[in-house]
Amino acid sequence: MKTDIILAGVGGQGILSIAAGIGLAAVKSNLHIKQAEVHGMSQRGGDVQSHLRISDKPIASDLIPNGSAHLIISVEPMEGLRYLPFLRKDGWLVTNTVPFVNITDYPETEEVIKAVEAIPNHIALNADAMAKEAGSSRSSNIVMLGAASPFIDIPFEKLEDGIRELFGRKGNDVVDVNLKALRAGREFSMKNR
Repeated sequence: MKTDIILAGVGGQGILSIAAGIGLAAVKSNLHIKQAEVHGMSQRGGDVQSHLRISDKPIASDLIPNGSAHLIISVEPMEGLRYLPFLRKDGWLVTNTVPFVNITDYPETEEVIKAVEAIPNHIALNADAMAKEAGSSRSSNIVMLGAASPFIDIPFEKLEDGIRELFGRKGNDVVDVNLKALRAGREFSMKNR
């Protein structure tokens, strides 16, 4: 078993929380995990990407070669498109449809979404709206993790446990909102893949 994941987005959108949630779930599943350092500007508004590799065998490198990623999880649609060279032919792009317009020449949203929809294996959802519906606009990244969960070879219950551990110190209300967001994202993907 091996799953190579590219995490893509913009600084401040919760890429590190997605990675931490997956990492905790992988450890609870007795899997090996390696994460490359976050590349790009970690400040709010700068582009960010990270490599996350999960396997039942030891992992030699933390970097994913071009054309090898099983999954791109993107909290911003254009950032997902930016890292398509890493995606395998049978890989999946799971992306938020809400743009983070951080440059003056950001393409029209319709153009970006049309490019996403041209990818054979994609899930595109409005994670921002789903997060608000779950109870916190800050949990759109966890909606994205939930939407990606069917493509990650880790039991969903372990991802739920990872969320409990990740947010546990913030109290039960925060844990419950994030679990609701995680489940909403998963339900969307299960219905739309």
